[in-house]
Amino acid sequence: MYSHRMASPHDHSRKDDEDDPVEQMISRTGCAELHYAIQECMAEHQDWRACQSQVQTFKDCMMNFQKARKEQLRQHQPPSTKSAAS
Repeated sequence: MYSHRMASPHDHSRKDDEDDPVEQMISRTGCAELHYAIQECMAEHQDWRACQSQVQTFKDCMMNFQKARKEQLRQHQPPSTKSAAS
């Protein structure tokens, strides 16, 4: 069981979070606080249905990050070379 994860969701300074690749990835998105809000809600309510507003806010943040990242990658790609066999 993973109840130790939910025992203290507001303690974001734990060493195991620093080593967790998922936590690191979420931190890089700028959406970490929203992720923690979901964890806190889940710890309090023990029912994901009670946390839908937090889930939606986190989802929106992640989608915005992905959209910005995709645009950033697109701008850094060299222009595609089309064949001259026309």
